Amino acid sequence: MPGDSHLPKALQGLRIPAVASPLFIISVPELVIAQCKAGVIGSFPALNAREAEGDPPLLDTWLTRITEELDRYNQVNPDRPAAPFAVNQIVHRSNVRLDRDLEICNRHKVPIWITSLGARVEVNEAAHDCGGIALHDVINNRFAHKAVEKGADGLIAVASGAGGHAGPQSPFALVQEIREWFDGPLLLSGAIGTGDALLGALAMGADLGYIGSPFIATQEANAVQGYKDMIVQSGAEDIVYSSLFTGVAGNYLKGSVSNAGMDPDDLPEGDLSTMNFSDKREKPKTWKTIWGSGQGIGAVKDVLPTAALVDRLEQEFMTAQDRLKKRLS
Repeated sequence: MPGDSHLPKALQGLRIPAVASPLFIISVPELVIAQCKAGVIGSFPALNAREAEGDPPLLDTWLTRITEELDRYNQVNPDRPAAPFAVNQIVHRSNVRLDRDLEICNRHKVPIWITSLGARVEVNEAAHDCGGIALHDVINNRFAHKAVEKGADGLIAVASGAGGHAGPQSPFALVQEIREWFDGPLLLSGAIGTGDALLGALAMGADLGYIGSPFIATQEANAVQGYKDMIVQSGAEDIVYSSLFTGVAGNYLKGSVSNAGMDPDDLPEGDLSTMNFSDKREKPKTWKTIWGSGQGIGAVKDVLPTAALVDRLEQEFMTAQDRLKKRLS
C-alpha cells in the first residue's frame, strides 16, 4: 500500500492495510493460508493447535505447513506474493504451553507475533531474536504504555465493538490518546466489517485495521455452519457485552446465549479468577456454544470464500477513497 514505508517490512506491501485477527478455534491453517494468499495478514492463536497427550506439538506441524505452502505460492506468483502470517500468544499465567510455543515460533522464524492478556519482555525478545516483530493487544492508554515499555514494536487498540475480548472505549478516544505519544505501528480493532470502516481507521490515525468477525463467515473458517449462519443473519443489535463467559468482558452473539438457555439481557458478572488457558481447560458444558462476534457483522450477507471477502473489502476501500477525495475537493 502507498504510504506504508514507515512501517516494519512485515506490515508493508499488503493488498489492503489489514490484519485478519486470530480467532479462537476458528483460525486454522486453511483460513490463514487463504487470508495470506488473498493479500491480508493471516493469523491464528498458538493455542488453537492442540494435540493429544504424548503426540508431537501440532503447532510445529501447522507452522511447517503454512510456511511451505506460502513459499510455494510465492514461487509461482512472484508479482503478487502472499502476505506474511502472524501467531497469537496468550501471555497469561494459566497458559502452561507458553514457553514451549515461544521456542517453536522462534525456530520457525514467525514474522509477526501478536501478544494478548499480558506484556512480557521475554516474549518480545523471542520475537526479535528470530527477526520478527511483536504487536500487543491493549484496551486503554495505560496498558499501551506498559506494552511499549516492555519492548512491543506495535500496538493493537482493541476498542468498543470488537469481537471476543474487547475494551469499552470508543476507537476515536483510544487511538487519539495513544497517538499523542506513540508513532509506531498502530492497528485498530472494533467493528471493522467494511472497506469504508477500514478507511475510517486510517483517517483517525491507525496504520492498519484488525478484522475478525467477517472471517468467521468464510468457507475456510473452522466454525460450525450454525455459527456462520448466525453471523450472516445478525447485526450490531444482536451483540451482548459480558464478562460471564471468560472473566474478561467481551462481545458475543445474543442468539447463541439464548440457545444456551440464558437471557442475554440479564447476565451476571464474570469472575476474572476463572480465566484459564491451560491445555486441560474445558468450557462449562452450557457455554460451549457461546459464540464471539463484533458489532460490524451487519455488513456480512453471505458465507463466502476468504478470497471473495477480501475482494469485497478492497473494492469498498477503493470506493470509499474515491468518495472521500470528491468530498474534500
